[in-house]
Amino acid sequence: MSLAEHSRRERRQLLVLSWVILVSIALAGAMGASTLWLRWTTLALSAALGVMMAFMPSPEGPAWKPHLYLTIQTVLVAALMYLHQNWSLFTVLYFLVSAQTMLLLPPRLGVLWIVGLAAITSAFGLLRWGWPGGLFTSLLYAGGYAFFAVFANALVVAEAARRNGQVLLGELQEAHGKLQEYAGRVEELAVIEERSRLAREMHDTLGHRLTVAAVQLEAAQRLCASDPERSMTMVGTVREQVREALSELRSTVAALRAPIEQDMELRTSLKRLVAHFQQATGLTVHQVLPGELPILPPAHHLALYRAAQEALTNVQRHAEASQVWLVVHITDTAISLLVSDDGRGLALTAEHSGFGLQGLRERAQQLGGELYLEPRRGGGTQLAFRLPLPAEQQAAGSQPGEGGQEQ
Repeated sequence: MSLAEHSRRERRQLLVLSWVILVSIALAGAMGASTLWLRWTTLALSAALGVMMAFMPSPEGPAWKPHLYLTIQTVLVAALMYLHQNWSLFTVLYFLVSAQTMLLLPPRLGVLWIVGLAAITSAFGLLRWGWPGGLFTSLLYAGGYAFFAVFANALVVAEAARRNGQVLLGELQEAHGKLQEYAGRVEELAVIEERSRLAREMHDTLGHRLTVAAVQLEAAQRLCASDPERSMTMVGTVREQVREALSELRSTVAALRAPIEQDMELRTSLKRLVAHFQQATGLTVHQVLPGELPILPPAHHLALYRAAQEALTNVQRHAEASQVWLVVHITDTAISLLVSDDGRGLALTAEHSGFGLQGLRERAQQLGGELYLEPRRGGGTQLAFRLPLPAEQQAAGSQPGEGGQEQ
């Protein structure tokens, strides 16, 4: 329930309760009336009070409206008190006016209004019972006014606290979103910096060895005729340099072949993949990522990323879809990736089992998982890629490693 709906519900409850009290007092006063004229006048004034309650102004409106509303309420109740000898019955209606006063006005103005209601009651009390009985009776009613005013003010304070809480919640959510965005940028910069470091290292190591090899070859070429033995020694040195350079090149290229997303968290890498896909195709991709992901081994991470990459590629090539859904689901024992679309569907024939899907099946089998390609309910195609979690994570439970739910 929203804050506005909650506030309206409280006001409706207060209005209904006020009507119940008003009807009870009006009927009691009408039944005790000595003349028919007094009975109908009592009912008419009470009805006017009820109608006024239904149109209680908003505290956010013009400042004069609450004062006019309370003035009319006060005058109507005073008229009922004046018409009836047993006026104390209708004094109870000032309890309702006291509560409305604190709901409509700032506390200081509300206190002044309640003092005015107490003064009117004291005047009736002194006229009816004299001194000091009228004063004591008036003090009793004044205490009731204060009680209802304090109760109504507590409602106002609670509503203000709810409003402030709602504002703070919105600010916290906005700040949380910005922090997530900044964290993603920092992570991406860190990965790029690491790749730059690898590139510099390759230049410094591989470049140095190849430069040495080139110099040795030039020298060996010059000495080939005059000093064959020394020339062969230089060629042997070049051979060793080239072998070491090839070894360093293989290790460096193996690190650089993996996509940049492989070094990121799974949630971040999938978000980047989806963002690039949407930018390239114009298709809408609805993402559902769980609040917490386990810390996955690199093989699982890469397999899930490749599955999402292949599925989105197939959607772009074959589906003729307008919307795509990417869902990651986790249980205690497995993690699943589902990619579905609302396209024309996919005939499950050999022509659609290309190298990409075959590669995904092999990845799934190597990791003990499964791959399903099936029609989507409501039209389109769905790819489900499921991998079991490593045994140590199944025993320890899911460990928070990649946070934030996004849809």
